[in-house]
Amino acid sequence: MHHDTTTEEARADLPEPRRLLARSGFAAAEPLFTADLRDAQDPDQAREVVAAHGSRLWTEATRTGVDGLDDRPLYWARLVLASRLRAWRPSFPLEADRRAELMRVLEVESRGITDLDFPPGERWVRVVVTGFDPFHLEDDPACSNPSGAAALDLNGWTFPVGRHTAVVRTAIFPVRWGDFDEGLVEEALAGQHERAEAVLTLSRGRSGRFDLEVWNGARRGGGADNLGVRRSGPIPVPDGPEWTRTSLPTGNIAEAAPGPFPVVVNTHVTEGEPAVERPEGPTPGSVAVRGGGGDYLSNEIAYRNTLLRDRGGHDLPAGHVHLPKEQGPEVLAQTRALVAAVAEAALPQ
Repeated sequence: MHHDTTTEEARADLPEPRRLLARSGFAAAEPLFTADLRDAQDPDQAREVVAAHGSRLWTEATRTGVDGLDDRPLYWARLVLASRLRAWRPSFPLEADRRAELMRVLEVESRGITDLDFPPGERWVRVVVTGFDPFHLEDDPACSNPSGAAALDLNGWTFPVGRHTAVVRTAIFPVRWGDFDEGLVEEALAGQHERAEAVLTLSRGRSGRFDLEVWNGARRGGGADNLGVRRSGPIPVPDGPEWTRTSLPTGNIAEAAPGPFPVVVNTHVTEGEPAVERPEGPTPGSVAVRGGGGDYLSNEIAYRNTLLRDRGGHDLPAGHVHLPKEQGPEVLAQTRALVAAVAEAALPQ
């Protein structure tokens, strides 16, 4: 049987991604992966190979120096390995569900999702931060996502907060509705609201500003993802409320993270049939149309994260920040200041 590469994987063969991979050194991942896969004698060995190579991609990407911080080599290298794994003809029988499991292992290992663990003990303030893959690649195959770059920058960062030490662990999510349908957010963040002191999701927003999103709506607006798939209608969470709310200390953050970009506390939403804009937030009992952060996957990760917080009865800073579209060290530095302000607010009282 023939295993078709996905739209997303096929883009990795375009000249721009290929150049990026060659320049970054990440092109070396492909021949090593293919050779190790070829040597695998059974499904368990194949799983070890896939896990090791996925994990290595994440380690390499998060080790890059801040000046050379780029989320794109990780993104494109993962897709190249995924398409090789999809096309791989092993010397032993491999059922479709076992292959699907290998694909999943590659995803979670190379995204930091299996790495969201923290040192035990009272002295730590544990902060989870997530970003996203690049998107809108059909228009601009060379584009980056500042939230992915920030996740790579922040992973493993430790800094003093009062008498404690903050430690940050990060992960990067796919821009694909299907992964959200399958519960990837819940899988990654399950238990984090108990273990960590703060859970912050980031994504790429508009030009020239940070938005601290106050309200998240339970609706998908039909935007196309990286596979060209569109989804609209309610976010598929059983008995989900129409709205969830940030518990980030928005006022403190806005003051504590000065920099070239204004930090805006965004209470704006769209509600009801017919849709009405509400700059101050939703009215009681209203139906969500768009959250402050819109109706795409960034609104949805914010919704799912804060819903996990509420359903677990946890009282901790959790919420979403849209980073400016702009790339570069200024955005990363200001994002660090913002994360430090969240850690400060999360200090055990």
